Amino acid sequence: MSLANKSASGAVIDVNERTFRAEVLERSRTVPVVVDFWAPWCGPCRVLGPILEKLAIEAKGAWILAKLNVDENPRLAQMFQVQGIPAVKAFRDGRVVDEFTGALPESQVRAWLKRLGPLAPVSPADRLADEAAALEERDPLSAKARYESALNIEPNHSASLFGLGRLMVRAGDPAGAELLKKIPSDAPQWKQAQAWLTLADLITEAEDTNPSALLERIDQNPADLEARWLLAAHQVRGQRYADAIETLLGIVMRNRAFRDDGARKVLLALFTALGDQHPLTVKGRRDLANVMF
Repeated sequence: MSLANKSASGAVIDVNERTFRAEVLERSRTVPVVVDFWAPWCGPCRVLGPILEKLAIEAKGAWILAKLNVDENPRLAQMFQVQGIPAVKAFRDGRVVDEFTGALPESQVRAWLKRLGPLAPVSPADRLADEAAALEERDPLSAKARYESALNIEPNHSASLFGLGRLMVRAGDPAGAELLKKIPSDAPQWKQAQAWLTLADLITEAEDTNPSALLERIDQNPADLEARWLLAAHQVRGQRYADAIETLLGIVMRNRAFRDDGARKVLLALFTALGDQHPLTVKGRRDLANVMF
């Protein structure tokens, strides 16, 4: 679709200093407006621009994309403190509510729009993944079914690959790791997916071992780090994360070199998997720092 056709559809408009107040500030009181600060000479702008235009057209009026040439409108660029381009700012009720700078890949732009709520249309796969995430703790089987349905609609849906892969890893199913490996590096879930792959490798070591026998070995010999390592694998598999953190900290404290600093690496993976704001992560990071320093 040509830019003229896009403009005619109302999804994408050009704005300048004369029209900015009406088309962006005032218009944002009734519909969200995303402003793309760009310039013709900017290579990254030529990469990001078509992505924004495509998503604006997909949104079918849920939000408007306003393109502003900073060379022709330097006062507006200065007013909104544009330090580099492309710079993208979302306006609601006449003010900036979120922004980013640089040519992000489409998946990250979609994630940014989704975070802004009604700026982005919710696809059927997104809706199923959101429902599944809400069900994970109380009804993992129903969550699994919804993730699978989402992947039937969009086989590369990263949120569903992550959610289903994580559920399967927790259950000790090695196929979960294969799903996590399919998540592209530019997806918002990639970092956590890598953490869960590390945990998946640990969980596989819990097979063919008995946690009661491991506890007995540790009671008899507190320096038996292999027993502690295997016990941590059982604890992670059983989602006993607080116990796993304590067990792994015990290994770090006794011998950080054990398994090539493996206990510390698994701890960091577990903190990433749980999320930076999780209480166990906050306390665990502090305890790890105390043990190491």
